[in-house]
Amino acid sequence: MRRIGVLTSGGDSPGMNAAIMAVARSAAYHELSLIGVKHGYNGLLCKSHNIHDDMAELDLDTVLDIADQPGTYLRTARCVEFKQPEVRERAVENLHKMGVEGLVVIGGDGSYQGAMRLCELGIPTVGIPGTIDNDLPYTEMTLGYDTAVNSCVSDIRAIRATSRSHDRPAVIEVMGRHCGDIALKAAASTGAEIVVVPEVHWSIDQVADRLNALIARGNNRVSVVVAEGAWESMEPFDVYGFLTANGVQCYPGEVISSPRLASILKLKCGMVEARATILGYTQRGQHPSAYDSSFAFEAGNLAVKLLSNGIGNQVVGIKDGRIFYMPIADALRCKRPFNMELYNLINSL
Repeated sequence: MRRIGVLTSGGDSPGMNAAIMAVARSAAYHELSLIGVKHGYNGLLCKSHNIHDDMAELDLDTVLDIADQPGTYLRTARCVEFKQPEVRERAVENLHKMGVEGLVVIGGDGSYQGAMRLCELGIPTVGIPGTIDNDLPYTEMTLGYDTAVNSCVSDIRAIRATSRSHDRPAVIEVMGRHCGDIALKAAASTGAEIVVVPEVHWSIDQVADRLNALIARGNNRVSVVVAEGAWESMEPFDVYGFLTANGVQCYPGEVISSPRLASILKLKCGMVEARATILGYTQRGQHPSAYDSSFAFEAGNLAVKLLSNGIGNQVVGIKDGRIFYMPIADALRCKRPFNMELYNLINSL
């Protein structure tokens, strides 16, 4: 193998640039030339009509100083059409045109699916888990998760400080579409009294009852941490007709938002006010933590080492502080454990 490629796919995560830098350094060490693919799998399809605009030689000097930067130097995107066999065949043709014999894919489970399909078409690939959600079960941590949690902890502490000053509750929404790990860890790290996650069915009445119990104990400054995907596991409103919250009608079965939840809790708990904050994309756009930077460095090196030895169809992960690799298909079949003990602890003390 003489030339490999690297791309970032799906949502960006802190540490992607550190992984790109590590791949570039390791490629140079193994005397491999490196092609940077822009905008994820879209870059393999050459949508700009000039293959060199989508795939270009990645100079080591260019990426040596990007390791501590947020985002991804190569840009990223989702590519739904990559599910089509004819589209993947076109991608392989373009890789052959550029002389790319192996590929490092940094992304989440959807990115891994694409990597596995490329392997079936003769392109060895190695995946690096790049997603803040920590929703890849085979690895203890995904690249960007630690940074995202630290970002949430900092913001939640600030929100709790102002809530304490005004003696009012706060509803804080964090990222996590199908996985509540960010919410769970951030809640535990900040002393939040209520956490709501996609993995556990819940109702507004349960949250209101818990909030009322805390208020009765003299705690008016409760923090409710909600994962963005938790709305999908919420039970339909168990009230007759509708609730009017700040002049907005809330109908049974309606999927609501954090501001709406705050308004309903105000109504059901008889509070002066409750404030909602959606932390949003600040969780993705942070400089990577020391943990994520170190993980990226080791993962990028191992990915290139595998390809240089002709080993593909693998993903890199971390367990008990050690970097390892395993087949993509096996990784995607892993079942994800949920820390129910920590969840119950937060919601009961």
